[in-house]
Amino acid sequence: MDDDSRYQAVCSRDGRFDGVFFFAVRTTGIYCRPSCPAVTPKRVNVRFFATAAAAQGAGFRACRRCRPDAVPGSAEWNVRADVVGRAMRLIADGVVDREGVAGLAARLGYSARQVQRQLTGEVGAGPVALARAQRAHTARVLLQTTDLPVTSVAFASGFASVRQFNDTVRAVYAATPSALRAAAPAGGRTSRRTAAPPAGIPLRLAHRGPYPAGPVFDLLEREAVPGVEDVQGPPGARTYRRTLRLPYGTGIAAVRERPGTAPGGRGARPGGWLDARLHLTDPRDLTTAVQRLRRLFDLDADPYAVDARLGADARLAPLVAARPGLRSPGAADPEECAVRALVGRDRAALLVRRYGKALDAPCGSLTHLFPEPAVLAGAEPGGALGALAAALADGTLRLDPGADRDAAEAALRALPGLDGRTVAVIRTRALGDPDVAPPAAGAPDGWRPWRSYALRHLEAAGEAALARAA
Repeated sequence: MDDDSRYQAVCSRDGRFDGVFFFAVRTTGIYCRPSCPAVTPKRVNVRFFATAAAAQGAGFRACRRCRPDAVPGSAEWNVRADVVGRAMRLIADGVVDREGVAGLAARLGYSARQVQRQLTGEVGAGPVALARAQRAHTARVLLQTTDLPVTSVAFASGFASVRQFNDTVRAVYAATPSALRAAAPAGGRTSRRTAAPPAGIPLRLAHRGPYPAGPVFDLLEREAVPGVEDVQGPPGARTYRRTLRLPYGTGIAAVRERPGTAPGGRGARPGGWLDARLHLTDPRDLTTAVQRLRRLFDLDADPYAVDARLGADARLAPLVAARPGLRSPGAADPEECAVRALVGRDRAALLVRRYGKALDAPCGSLTHLFPEPAVLAGAEPGGALGALAAALADGTLRLDPGADRDAAEAALRALPGLDGRTVAVIRTRALGDPDVAPPAAGAPDGWRPWRSYALRHLEAAGEAALARAA
């Protein structure tokens, strides 16, 4: 897109581009998402930015009406396998907050100066500015949904000091933390009688375009490992829950199914959200937990681009028309996903019972964390499982958001006992690669770069045919 086409998207308030770019208005000092309902500014007064961080770095503050900091992430970072794409995924996971720019650069295999130069050139902001924008969004969520003391919110959001926290909130939202909290919707926060809300942190996980939640929840329900996951409720109103191992502690996430709406139909909307609730032992894990849920539910996808490409293929066109916006789910824990892809659901449940770490405070049927690779490598040293667990434990195989996908696949293929189908599942789910060729489906090049989504369409059509036959 050029700036003129971006301006046309702003004039039409096109929600398809929320998160793809941001626009700022020189006369007001405010930046917005393309679908902002405010009066469209004159073209001469508009600037465009690739990220919210770039807009903030240029001195613009977030619009209070459209909340541009809450848009879905750009699908470009999931597609790209270069250093910029890998860096953006790692920053979203909170690596800069935990390990600094030096830690980010070490994970990418580049110098800190090279990472700074490439990010600034591509997205208009360096790693510190990108992490700062993310911290500001986390702070707003905690201020407006919990009653944690402001000082606790500052450090839970990843800020190094309360002064830095106050300055950032004022710069981004043109309000003090107290004023931002006071602006929260009525009933949006938990009782002030508790410092750590027992009901958890309520969230809306935004997505763009249609989101057929049914197939995603069907898949998660079939795969659910007892003790670690469960799915409750009738179809159309289910709640998926799971335990999370996080950098600072543990968590339990609950995400509700929300019926999707096809574009053009009655009640159609350019995007929506899934309602979620997070129970964290340490609020500093909020950003990481949110990003892992977003990857699991594939909420940063661009369904318009996917459907346009796959719908042009005669074989896939009727499948895309039947399920517009179909997602390709990822994984909340890539290492867990790899083990489960190898051993299957039943043996995974056995591993949880034998080696999983029990939660300090179980929640119904959720009682354990999935066992760590180091534990499995010591307990099951032989065979394919032992080799996979050892490679994950010693770092020979990396599956984190910034991992090099080709290098990870080569490491997987070097392990004994992993066939091509298992490797493809791990690359699709654990690494979140949107362009993995179906092992035996004869995927043409015309499906690129969305071959993982093509496979999901083929699988969904097969499942529907089996259901009709039954």
